[in-house]
Amino acid sequence: MSKRISFWLAWLTWFLFLIITFFAEFLTLKNAPSDNLLGDVFYDLVLLVFITVGAFIASHRPENAIGWIICAATLIWALSVFALEYGVYSLITAPGSLPFGVFVSLIGAVGRGIGWFLIITFLLLLFPNGHLPSSRWRLLAWLIAGLLVAYPFTLLFDPTPFINVDPRLVEVQNTLGISGTSALFDHFNTLVNLLLFATAVACIASVIVRFRKARGDERQQLKWLAYGTIMSLLIIVAIIVYIFTNVDIGFLSSALFYLPVLIISISAGIAIMRYRLYNIDILINRTLVYGVLTALLALIYFGLVFILQSLVRALTGQISQTPLVIVGSTLVIAAIFQPLRRRIQQVIDRRFYRRKYDAARTVEAFSATLRNEVDLSQLREHLITVVQETMQPAHVSLWLRQPERDNKR
Repeated sequence: MSKRISFWLAWLTWFLFLIITFFAEFLTLKNAPSDNLLGDVFYDLVLLVFITVGAFIASHRPENAIGWIICAATLIWALSVFALEYGVYSLITAPGSLPFGVFVSLIGAVGRGIGWFLIITFLLLLFPNGHLPSSRWRLLAWLIAGLLVAYPFTLLFDPTPFINVDPRLVEVQNTLGISGTSALFDHFNTLVNLLLFATAVACIASVIVRFRKARGDERQQLKWLAYGTIMSLLIIVAIIVYIFTNVDIGFLSSALFYLPVLIISISAGIAIMRYRLYNIDILINRTLVYGVLTALLALIYFGLVFILQSLVRALTGQISQTPLVIVGSTLVIAAIFQPLRRRIQQVIDRRFYRRKYDAARTVEAFSATLRNEVDLSQLREHLITVVQETMQPAHVSLWLRQPERDNKR
């Protein structure tokens, strides 16, 4: 496939997504007034960013299967949402107004699962170059493909396939279903889902194996994916805390559930397009430093507030919080911020970035890169990264002098 055809095909997929999402939202508003309109809008924006990243990768790196997987999975997901809303409208809101309501609903029930499993299996297994880590992983790829083919049959012939899909369609019977086999197909569906999740764990293991063997650009690409995954896991922890504390944060509750997918897609896009690829080490460093710094300052602040409140209560008998306590705690935090940040930076550098303490080895490694690198933009990123890691300047700029032209004839 030529690059021109790939470009138009990728962005045609993006345009189809916009059309499908528009009609899906139209049917959603027709079916029932949305109580969480901002959450629905944010959900659509997340999918829009996701397919934009996929289209950008597919149009610029058509040989890499990752971009096409993202485009296909997002488009299937959007189609499934539209199909389910179509089914609700034709079967519940206005019965008989639209044809083939049950069949279209089945497509929606099947498509949502396939789109999700495509992302958590093949995207991880083929990242970052679109190829398997080695021929040994071919069996896993065929197993995933077989399970994705088997997955639709767990719903297509189930007489009550919508019980776990959409509560609005829970009473709808599948005309293609085999009577009396609902329990059997439920067990079959559970088995297929468990096997797919097991293959997803195996795909995560493939990323770890690939990272241990990777060198150079591929290792940096995998660092970007790992960084996005770790940030997503932290958000998932926040979701769990939110669920157990029952804190009402409005439409942001929906945003938290979709942010992990958004972060992973953006980090994967940066890695594959190799945009500022070698900045990941600096980003990880800064995240570690300011994450630990924020946690320590928060502990110190609340500890000081508690101690000063206890002293004020003991001396004056007042139980209420006084402005003096808040001001004193804030001044202490402001005074220790810079010294504490420098100390944390030194500890993290010494533990995780030892090579900045060995300038000779760093320069030697850069010299090897200099001999093998032919891309000027990549070479510039390498040079700036080495300077930032070893010297940590506040700002780095690189000027390249134009070659002198020989005016002699």
